[in-house]
Amino acid sequence: MAAKVISGKQVAEEIRGELKQKVAELKEKGIVPGLGVVLVGEDPASISYVTSKAKGC
Repeated sequence: MAAKVISGKQVAEEIRGELKQKVAELKEKGIVPGLGVVLVGEDPASISYVTSKAKGC
């Protein structure tokens, strides 16, 4: 079996596209999805991670 190179960016774009469609369908039904985060402490790496997830949403 030959190796297959997978593009992470392409896969991520496909997943985000599917999620956008599902979110739009939920919004049509009056359901607004959100992101909840519990951050314990002030670790800069954790804050950066949470910030990037919030931007992605």
